[in-house]
Amino acid sequence: MTEEVWVGTWRPHRPRGPIMALYSSPGPKYLIPPTTGFMKHTPTKVRAPAYSFRGAPLLLAENCSPGPRYSVNPKVLRTGKDLGPAFSILGRYHTKTTMTPGPGDYFPEKSTKYVFDSAPSHSISARTKTFRVDSTPGPAAYMLPMVMGPHTVGKASQPSYSIKGRSKLGGFSEDLHKTPGPAAYHQTDVQVTKFKAPQYTIAARVEPPGDKTLKPGPGAHSPEKVTLTKPCAPIVTFGIKHSDYMTPLILQVD
Repeated sequence: MTEEVWVGTWRPHRPRGPIMALYSSPGPKYLIPPTTGFMKHTPTKVRAPAYSFRGAPLLLAENCSPGPRYSVNPKVLRTGKDLGPAFSILGRYHTKTTMTPGPGDYFPEKSTKYVFDSAPSHSISARTKTFRVDSTPGPAAYMLPMVMGPHTVGKASQPSYSIKGRSKLGGFSEDLHKTPGPAAYHQTDVQVTKFKAPQYTIAARVEPPGDKTLKPGPGAHSPEKVTLTKPCAPIVTFGIKHSDYMTPLILQVD
């Protein structure tokens, strides 16, 4: 018989309320700004100066020969092409022919009135445009004279009176002296009769003189290209292939 270890009165049970340990946290959703590097550096730490490094440019960009990639025509020499007479084959030339009228393009039955005598004939056509230009005015183009008012023609008219607005000349509101009103006077500046207060102007900030030219960085220099203090490595170039049928240049004369 084994003795049971006393663990107290607590036994596993369902919690009465929510426990935060049972829920998952956001995890690495929130990130702390890094303290190294240049981009997104934490503002609470001092950022040290950073330098950029750039790779050295390739030598082929400045000194590049065709190499064996191009097959030079062996018939092309430094003096020109070394070829015999050659003929080319072209297609047949196309000649332009003019279209002449055939027998079906003529109508001899219509030539009787031009060859034989014929009676006079008249044709009926539509009205020409000249009649529209020389059209006469209609009844609505005339206006009868007025029979009422002062502008009648051929009849006596009664006296008529017109109603006009009140004139400012000779009225009670006419200003004969032309005296100025209160708005005609300008307010005098206080600084004209009293001591003038000091005035200050706001100007832009003056920058101290200095050198604003761009300075080269570490990536602008290529120490591997320096050949003044160090010997240069051998560089092999590819030339063109000469023809075997070309006579070599002989300078020695017997």
